[in-house]
Amino acid sequence: MDDGKVFMERSSLLDELFEINHIRTIYHMFIAVLLIFCLSTLAVDYIDQGRLVLEFDLLFFAFGKLGTVTCAWLVMFVYTLLVPYFTLVFWGSFYHSFPSKLGLSLGTGLVLSAVQTCVLGLFPIYVAVHYQLPPASRFIVILEQIRFLMKSYSFMRETVPVIMKNPAKEGTVPRFPTLSSYLYFLFCPTLIYRESYPRNTHIRWKYVGITLGMILGCLFYGYFILVRLCVPVFRPETNQPLSKRSMVLAVFNSILPGIMLLLLCFFAFLHCWLNLFGELLCFADRMFYKDWWNSTSFANYYRTWNVVVHDWLYYYGYRDFLWVSRVKFRTAAMLSVFIVSAVVHEYALAIGFGFFYPVMFCLFALFGVMFNFTMNDKRQSPVFNVIMWACLFLGQGVQVCLYCQEWYAQIHCPRTGVRTPPMCTASTDEAML
Repeated sequence: MDDGKVFMERSSLLDELFEINHIRTIYHMFIAVLLIFCLSTLAVDYIDQGRLVLEFDLLFFAFGKLGTVTCAWLVMFVYTLLVPYFTLVFWGSFYHSFPSKLGLSLGTGLVLSAVQTCVLGLFPIYVAVHYQLPPASRFIVILEQIRFLMKSYSFMRETVPVIMKNPAKEGTVPRFPTLSSYLYFLFCPTLIYRESYPRNTHIRWKYVGITLGMILGCLFYGYFILVRLCVPVFRPETNQPLSKRSMVLAVFNSILPGIMLLLLCFFAFLHCWLNLFGELLCFADRMFYKDWWNSTSFANYYRTWNVVVHDWLYYYGYRDFLWVSRVKFRTAAMLSVFIVSAVVHEYALAIGFGFFYPVMFCLFALFGVMFNFTMNDKRQSPVFNVIMWACLFLGQGVQVCLYCQEWYAQIHCPRTGVRTPPMCTASTDEAML
């Protein structure tokens, strides 16, 4: 399977849609809601305390210990930049002249895998747990860990076959990718390695400033959603037993903040964050997502929601599985990709929140797989778009409800004989995040 992803110059879909006034009005509506959140917070604080107060204690708490996060990131970045690259150079320099190519490859691969496990596998977990990082800081470390693992794997996966198939001519030095191209790849918004990408001619600094402002706006937007729509519902004033009625009400009360947080995560990360780095690096291929909101099948939704991650899973998971099995077991290949994706999502949430509560895994690995096969690409009626959105609304409500309830349960119902983590000894308001 020599054909791979082809990069080309193209803009993000929302950037094109925002040129249409009717679509841009929807964007303005979300800004208006954010202003209403701010005004309501000021009004409530004025009524309760007699003065205008706009505090962000929870936000500062969630992003605490950024110095530790920065040091951990630097360790992971320097390792990812140097070790995989020079390991490839070492292996490639001896591959075609070594008596046992298989022995050299296995030995080098095992050593690199062991080092990867220690530095990019165990080290970030140790930092997050040992230093009791708050939730947002934990997510930064864990998501960067996952990104570096995927980037380094793509680099090795794309370059090793090229070196194997193209031995250097006698008396010449083998040709390897340049360190600068690999460094560029570590920061550009794609997980598929190429020695070169389509590039823009210049940086639009106005676009950079506007995009950075939108990222900050999304951050505060998420803060107000949690403070206004989640904390009052899930912060227990008194310890009361959980009933079926309260559970059902909590799920439906969580639907609105759940879907708003989903849209915010999509807009802040897949549109703003990736476009910000794309613009700063003159990266021309901005197709980070497609029109997932028009999907009438979950199969299409999974392909179009996050094109960056989907491409990595498709080329290095699904297609490599088919290559190993000689284009057999397509269903098994698809299921393996789903399971890997579900495990990684749940791993990130477990480390980020500090407890294992496999809600995401069950929704992704069970219901996600079921919907993928039942609501497939044959479903073209608009009715199935309504069904897809209804499932997204309900699924987000269940996740927000259960994870919030478990967070407060971890704080107010500690296990007997287990030392309470420092993160859970903060005030109730700080412990919300």
